[in-house]
Amino acid sequence: MLSNRKLKHRKGKVQLIDATQWFKPLRKNLGKKNCELSDDDIKRICDSYLAFKESEQSKIFQNKAFGYWKVTVERPLRLHSQLTMKAIESLRFNSGDEEIRSQLYDEFGDTLFANFADVSAKVEKRLSEWGASEEPDQSDESEQSEAPKKGLSEKKKRKLLDTKTWERDVKLLETATALRKELGDKLFEDHNIFIQKMDAALEKLKIKLGASEKKIILRTVSWRVETAPPVIAKIHKPGKAKPNPMHGLYEMTISGKKAIVEYEPDTDLRDTEQVPLLEEGGIEAFISREVLPYTPDAWIDESKTQIGYEVSFTRHFYKPQPLRTLDEIRADIEAVRKEAEGVFDGVLGISTGIAKSTKGKKL
Repeated sequence: MLSNRKLKHRKGKVQLIDATQWFKPLRKNLGKKNCELSDDDIKRICDSYLAFKESEQSKIFQNKAFGYWKVTVERPLRLHSQLTMKAIESLRFNSGDEEIRSQLYDEFGDTLFANFADVSAKVEKRLSEWGASEEPDQSDESEQSEAPKKGLSEKKKRKLLDTKTWERDVKLLETATALRKELGDKLFEDHNIFIQKMDAALEKLKIKLGASEKKIILRTVSWRVETAPPVIAKIHKPGKAKPNPMHGLYEMTISGKKAIVEYEPDTDLRDTEQVPLLEEGGIEAFISREVLPYTPDAWIDESKTQIGYEVSFTRHFYKPQPLRTLDEIRADIEAVRKEAEGVFDGVLGISTGIAKSTKGKKL
């Protein structure tokens, strides 16, 4: 029963009653129903409710006993970076549908990037033919039964015919190539240093990149390495923040000066924890005990913390089955051993009988 008009002694509390064993079996099943509540069972449930006392079947909790904080636990992104030709070349078809764009490039060449308008009509015609089913082999009945292949969706066609996607991809390719000429193909084991070098090179080359374009290049030429230094996302001005590792604010030295930094979270390592509202010491005590000993570089994103409630009858009324004694286990093993010996003796008896019956006979 749910109510927002509780009696005074019930306010702020929840009573759970386990009545799963209070029933009477039906003389004849009604579909899947095989039991019912008798008058005595109904009275027992009502009495337990009205008594509002703790018993084996009745338990009383504070509201908060069912509540929890859903806490998001972050860990820092750690990257190595290198301007390899393989990574740079993959930017040529960064806008998606790499296989289709690659085939179009083989057919129409650099005109796709330099002057798409000259080949747009041919590309559109080529895309309309894409995926059309070929004449099935009359000798293969299985192919005849197959439905014709569907062509490209209109959404995909529009994207492939969008001049801006081709122009952006070639810009990314040319920019990364220019960066490679400036910085070489050296491996950067600290992504923060790579970003600094890259920004300096872009300024020297007078190349302007949008935030999304820069992010694409960085993502393409970098990969995760557990031992790499954390990637810095934000540096706070002196006096604007205090170190608080639990909430992702770390103190470090940059260019000989102390600073407070925030790290870029690694979405692949992101996790959540359910912390009871009645947890002694709250969220920080739980994280310090259950998370930090195993992942010392973790922190909690307080902005993502949510409160939820869950009522689980099983958790509060579960009764574990008692373990068997050693004598009972020993007796079971002995019984299985004797049964196995009997089967083995039977097999040997059959084998001996066959051997005697075939003695002297040619098989």
